[in-house]
Amino acid sequence: MYWLSRHRMLLLTLLVMVGGTVLCAVAAGHYAWRRALGEESSQVQRQLQLYGQGLQQRIDRFGTLPQVLALDPDLLHALRVPPSPSERQRLNLKLQRANEVTRASTLTLVGHDGVAVAASNWDQPTTNVGENYSYRPYYRQALAQGRGRFYGIGMTTGVPGYYLSQAIEEDGKRLGVVVIKVELSALEQEWLSSPDVVLASDDHDVVFLANRDSWRYRLLRPLGADERREMLDARQYADRALQPLRARTEDVLADGGRMVRLLDPALPQPMLWQSLPLPAEGWNLHLLHDASAATGAGRAAALTGGAAWLALGFLVLFVQQRRRLAKHRLRSRRELETLLKQHAQELRTAQDGLLQAATDADSGLSRSLEHLPQGVVVIDRELRLVAWNSRYLELFRFPQDLVRVGRPIEELFRFNARRGLLGPGPVDEAIERRLNHLRSGRPHMRESEKDDGTVLEIRGNPLPDGGFVTSYADITSYKNAARELRSLADALEHRIAERTHDLEEARREAEQANRYKTRFVASAVHDLLQPLNAARMFVSVLRGKLGDPAQQQTADHIDAALAAQDAILNSLLDIARLESGSLPTRVQAFRLGPLLQTLAREFGIAAQSRGLVVDWVDTNAVVVSDEALLRRILQNFLSNALRYSERGRVLLGCRRREGMLWIEVHDQGPGIPDALQGEIFEEFRRLHDGQQRGAGLGLAIVDRIGRLLGHPIRLRSQLGQGSVFAVGVPFGEASAIPATAPVPVLVQEPAADNPRRGRRVWVIDDDPHVCAASRALLERWGCEVALADGPQAALQLAATGAVPELVLLDVRMGDHHGPVLYETLADLWQARPPVVLVTAERDAGLREMAAERGWGMMAKPVKPPALRALMSQLLIRHRG
Repeated sequence: MYWLSRHRMLLLTLLVMVGGTVLCAVAAGHYAWRRALGEESSQVQRQLQLYGQGLQQRIDRFGTLPQVLALDPDLLHALRVPPSPSERQRLNLKLQRANEVTRASTLTLVGHDGVAVAASNWDQPTTNVGENYSYRPYYRQALAQGRGRFYGIGMTTGVPGYYLSQAIEEDGKRLGVVVIKVELSALEQEWLSSPDVVLASDDHDVVFLANRDSWRYRLLRPLGADERREMLDARQYADRALQPLRARTEDVLADGGRMVRLLDPALPQPMLWQSLPLPAEGWNLHLLHDASAATGAGRAAALTGGAAWLALGFLVLFVQQRRRLAKHRLRSRRELETLLKQHAQELRTAQDGLLQAATDADSGLSRSLEHLPQGVVVIDRELRLVAWNSRYLELFRFPQDLVRVGRPIEELFRFNARRGLLGPGPVDEAIERRLNHLRSGRPHMRESEKDDGTVLEIRGNPLPDGGFVTSYADITSYKNAARELRSLADALEHRIAERTHDLEEARREAEQANRYKTRFVASAVHDLLQPLNAARMFVSVLRGKLGDPAQQQTADHIDAALAAQDAILNSLLDIARLESGSLPTRVQAFRLGPLLQTLAREFGIAAQSRGLVVDWVDTNAVVVSDEALLRRILQNFLSNALRYSERGRVLLGCRRREGMLWIEVHDQGPGIPDALQGEIFEEFRRLHDGQQRGAGLGLAIVDRIGRLLGHPIRLRSQLGQGSVFAVGVPFGEASAIPATAPVPVLVQEPAADNPRRGRRVWVIDDDPHVCAASRALLERWGCEVALADGPQAALQLAATGAVPELVLLDVRMGDHHGPVLYETLADLWQARPPVVLVTAERDAGLREMAAERGWGMMAKPVKPPALRALMSQLLIRHRG
């Protein structure tokens, strides 16, 4: 019977161990899997938001273009009156140029009957011109609502894209539609770098974008009859077969994500599916992520949970076995006590009495010391024990018969020495050293570590009547905590050093990226200024050949537009130089009054043409700043004030406040809303009021110049009352104003004597358009242009012995550098004719080099009157 019961208990124990292991493994694995899956789902959501932002930004980049084109008078005229073949060709070319600038797919002008009037792809075999698009939703939406949006496959080109349309109206009547097509295939190429599956579906749940071909044009749900008819009428996906995407949902997460099994297209492992709605377009963005890592984490947690349950089970069995043995020993001891109890009762009673009497007579246990957590021992002036507490006995584990009142402390020291508690070295010396310290009566404190790792803090203090009291505090836990804190501090210090190193690496990478960006902007502006320079020269030549005032006015308008473009490019270059810190500054003391007077006179003329008045208040203040950069700040303030003021006056003046001089520009414009006051100092930020609009770069330059010079910029504005822009500059001393160098005066040519006529001039530039424009301009001035070509042609002509009297020289020409090329040509000429450097470079070192060599220097795009005066001055000086 006992054997059967024992086997049942063993079987039950085995079942509990196995069943508990399985349950713990399943529970731990499921918990770890859900937790890891939740973390991956959150990461997938963040990645999906980044993809959504990239898609939205690509669309928003072209969002306003149809609205801008809808205001074009040429497009409106073409819809109002059927264009002639030549007019249609001009429209095609105009849309083609606009498309090249915006880098869209196609631009199309569609008439009220749905037929394309003109298109940017007019010269392609798949041109849109003449095609009927009245069935397209974007056309119908624009005529019905003013604008439309639609994604589909082009019926003419066969290329899918996103169509943005805008109605062209006149007197409330919609005459036609301008359409821009944006291709999103580049976005799919960017998605290819992702190991996940990225999809975009339309409002019918049709996948139209995917980074894997087999997923494109898949149905996420069955389509109704009306939806199929709508897509068929719109020919949205042409003849593409829309196959269903078959998937089985296996689990739904708390954040809306799903674990799905893909059947068609088939994938071997379950995928985590997250979706993100794009309300502006009516689309949904989807991302399918391989969740195998979460499954692996679940498996590892299951193994850990099972192992933990087994370990706990074995621990319980071990404890139970120990308890069983303890019960067995207790039972045996009780039986033995029962046998001896009768014979030893009288002896035990007598012994207890004697022990109690001895305790009462010799015990030094002090009740007043028992409450202390430290071990305490008191000795008299003879170095004998007087009192102690039980904690002292516990710490040193003294035998009961060793510690008694009157015993010399030396015997306790020797007992501890035999156990190795007094440390290495001769025992007698260690004991004598401790006894001498007690005899000296000096207080002391030290720490001692025992063999078992216990650390004691020992404090000793003398008693007034002689003797000594010593306390022993167990500070092991404190020491362990201190060691852990030191380890933690070392680890934190190491992590801080690593983080500092990472931040330093990131800073260097950011600085390097900023330098690359600055060089790119400078190079791009240089390349853009080349054709702009040629255009302004051609306009100057054209103006000299036109006699009709109306034609002269048209040429003036062209020159003004080119000058505005020049200002924008120079502003972009200035911003890049300010951000990179390469813009040189010359901060010194100067009088502010002449600068304010000059600005008021310059902008007063522009203000009169608009019916405004510029007033200014003179000042004798001396300030410390870079006069040229401070002028740029005030010019932008005044330009904005005139641009956005339709009436009243603009006031320029100063105010002393906060230990600085604040130069303020007051206007009576419409004011700036509070929400925009922090944004207008960003690039390409413009107010929506006013008849004239800038490029949105002026205040961005103001902000950067202010930070470069350390001048604070402030703005106060009230809607309907006007705005005040101010810059704060420090005061200076009149004695610190440097002496003014004499200003060189350009030689005015006599009316009857043209110093340029018949003079041999070479134009060396690698841009053919600049060469052609320069030749035409110089020949109109009477010069003999023997060369207007690149560096190689100049070297070949110089080798024949031809020598110019003046050279117009570009600086950066591919592999050739202008000043270096000049030295080579001078060796061939055996002469050094005067030079005018014509360049888009803004390098201060280059200007200093030109001044040292007596050369002239003109910045592209060149102003013809300034070039003509500079050439005359150099030719007269060289002839003299």
